[in-house]
Amino acid sequence: MDTAAAALPAFVALLLLSPWPLLGSAQGQFSAGGCTFDDGPGACDYHQDLYDDFEWVHVSAQEPHYLPPEMPQGSYMIVDSSDHDPGEKARLQLPTMKENDTHCIDFSYLLYSQKGLNPGTLNILVRVNKGPLANPIWNVTGFTGRDWLRAELAVSTFWPNEYQVIFEAEVSGGRSGYIAIDDIQVLSYPCDKSPHFLRLGDVEVNAGQNATFQCIATGRDAVHNKLWLQRRNGEDIPVAQTKNINHRRFAASFRLQEVTKTDQDLYRCVTQSERGSGVSNFAQLIVREPPRPIAPPQLLGVGPTYLLIQLNANSIIGDGPIILKEVEYRMTSGSWTETHAVNAPTYKLWHLDPDTEYEIRVLLTRPGEGGTGLPGPPLITRTKCAEPMRTPKTLKIAEIQARRIAVDWESLGYNITRCHTFNVTICYHYFRGHNESKADCLDMDPKAPHHVVNHLPPYTNVSLKMILTNPEGRKESEETIIQTDEDVPGPVPVNSLQGTSFENKIFLNWKEPLDPNGVITQYEVSYSSIRSFDPAVPVAGPPQTVSNLWNSTHHVFMHLHPGTTYQFFIRASTVKGFGPATAINVTTNISAPTLPDYEGVDASLNETATTITVLLRPAQAKGAPISAYQIVVEELHPHRTRREAGAMECYQIPVTYQNAMSGGAPYYFAAELPPGNLPEPAPFTVGDNRTYQGFWNPPLAPRKGYNIYFQAMSSVEKETKTQCVRIATKAAATEEPEVIPDPAKQTDRVVKIAGISAGILVFILLLLVVILIVKKRRSYYSYSYYLKLAKKRKDAMGNTRQEMTHMVNAMDRSYADQSTMHAEDPLSITFMDQHNFSPRLPNDPLVPTAVLVPITGRKNVYHGDNNSFFAISYL
Repeated sequence: MDTAAAALPAFVALLLLSPWPLLGSAQGQFSAGGCTFDDGPGACDYHQDLYDDFEWVHVSAQEPHYLPPEMPQGSYMIVDSSDHDPGEKARLQLPTMKENDTHCIDFSYLLYSQKGLNPGTLNILVRVNKGPLANPIWNVTGFTGRDWLRAELAVSTFWPNEYQVIFEAEVSGGRSGYIAIDDIQVLSYPCDKSPHFLRLGDVEVNAGQNATFQCIATGRDAVHNKLWLQRRNGEDIPVAQTKNINHRRFAASFRLQEVTKTDQDLYRCVTQSERGSGVSNFAQLIVREPPRPIAPPQLLGVGPTYLLIQLNANSIIGDGPIILKEVEYRMTSGSWTETHAVNAPTYKLWHLDPDTEYEIRVLLTRPGEGGTGLPGPPLITRTKCAEPMRTPKTLKIAEIQARRIAVDWESLGYNITRCHTFNVTICYHYFRGHNESKADCLDMDPKAPHHVVNHLPPYTNVSLKMILTNPEGRKESEETIIQTDEDVPGPVPVNSLQGTSFENKIFLNWKEPLDPNGVITQYEVSYSSIRSFDPAVPVAGPPQTVSNLWNSTHHVFMHLHPGTTYQFFIRASTVKGFGPATAINVTTNISAPTLPDYEGVDASLNETATTITVLLRPAQAKGAPISAYQIVVEELHPHRTRREAGAMECYQIPVTYQNAMSGGAPYYFAAELPPGNLPEPAPFTVGDNRTYQGFWNPPLAPRKGYNIYFQAMSSVEKETKTQCVRIATKAAATEEPEVIPDPAKQTDRVVKIAGISAGILVFILLLLVVILIVKKRRSYYSYSYYLKLAKKRKDAMGNTRQEMTHMVNAMDRSYADQSTMHAEDPLSITFMDQHNFSPRLPNDPLVPTAVLVPITGRKNVYHGDNNSFFAISYL
């Protein structure tokens, strides 16, 4: 072996220095599966793995390559580690092989780096029957030099099984250097440097036992090589023991401890050295499950001292065959166990204690060590009992709490129960308000003479009694009445909470908790503000607490901020403490804003015939910010009672000037101002003929008196509060104001009057003609009739003319009082005054005379048209 090892480098050097055609001719002497890579891996039916990270690269002797000059010449497969990331792998797959005899695979390899760094790892994997890839059977890592080295693979897998050898290159962290393989040969004789394993046989054991594989290999000095047992899924089991059989053969033992069904798999032996590796065939580990009955034994008969059962062992879990059946039984209250072998489908257990519970199971056994399975499901039964003698003499109350009662009783022995298996039951019932009652029975542990009855209502009378039973009868004790202790009360019903809001107080009432759980001693209400419509109100403050007696379920909370939401927590208390709190949120009503005191203060700054200027001062918000300011004008009538400003009701319904004139309202809104327009006192002119927020502020009539009101309004959500104050009064003018009309406007009006006068004259002439014609046709009427008619008309005409005269005078004064602040005032023209018409026609006192009075209508504010009307009076 030493001579051959020494000769290997020279042999490799000879191969490297020899021309590649010679290597190609030598390929013909190799078995199928070998390759010199002269024509690439495809010519040898070698394939790149489709699922690796990158590919092996073919270097051809006939083509130039990029490798350093110190790399070997010729054709081979190589991996450049510098081109790939650490951990990436490339796999080259040899063709699948089926061998009938001993053979050997050898190959050349090198791992080279110019700086002597680790280029990576070369792994050899063997896949059997297209199964999964296990761990490598041979590998080499690190720098090996720039000369080729040889290694052997002794694969002991034979027909009909097939295997495939895979060369895997794995890049190291250094990412520097080359991994190369060449001259792969499949030889038809045993390997010289790697041992061959004999066929590895299957191993069968029962679950829970130790399994041992023994691998026997042929080869010299192989006992010192690395040995392990490789599982098909990749797990490696270290060798347990090795020994030499002779100078050419050794044995290795591998032990798997307490195997289970999950350990059942294929295993093979692997040995590795620097010169190569040997791998055996895959052998199967077969794990058998000891049998166990699926169903418990079936009870066929029972008496005071015997039990007759059927084994019921036909259905099992596990593996057969069954070579032994046994019955195992014991007292459920004892620790001893007896086992009887059974060779019949049924079995009768004798000499049992009466009134005793037994547990009976069936055991099944299969061949092999550890072949007895676990006992099957138990049949738990008892022998017959007698009726109990009596109930416990003493039922002692050990503990009383709000929701539980603990009771004790004397220990019950066999002389009382007449049965080893018996039940002790405690029954209770109670009545509560709201027609609530409950009755229940609880099974207790007969071995412990102490029991706790839970989930009871507090402060309630509970009736208790105990019942002793066995399969043959029962005994009941007398009832004992116990009152449970008090507890903290339940919450105040949330639907009973009612809060009535005022501006600075809240009236809150509630009802007693549905579960008082004792005697209510007091109620505690804690409250605090959580938000407010008024930004000036502080809401981040400590909560306040009030306490009420048990019989007081309401409270008035005073000195609160308007427009503020308060959160109340109400809880009741007994001697045991306070119960959970119930929460409710209540919001106080907002208050009307506070206007400055105008009493005794003259807010009028200036006054003209049609306007009055007043000083407006901002209001103070209370509970909600100011929404708007409003100026209201109220016309003074002599027959209307004058309202006091302090006790008056504010004007809630906004009325425009146009709606007030058409609907006869006594007031109108002259302006609405946003709160931002009045941050400080400011003058405002009533009658300035401007529009504020859709409200027209028309000039005031000089002949009329007005009250001027100032309103401040706060509005949030669905609540609106208004505060108002009379800030000024404008009296009616007693004399006509002297106003010099505009010449241009005066000329225009003269033209209009002339046109109207001409039209009226034409109309009067036509009317006179009609009257004359009518008079002639009515000549048959008596003269006295005309006298009476004339007298009546004269009286009526006198009144009408007096009224018309007043109207015309008023219209004339309106024309003369036209203001430059309000261009839409009506124009009044009196036809009689302009033309000095007589109320009668000359020389005919009985002829009715018509007087037409043109009345110029008000100019439409929105359309600007003029409408003239005429009043006709018969004189």
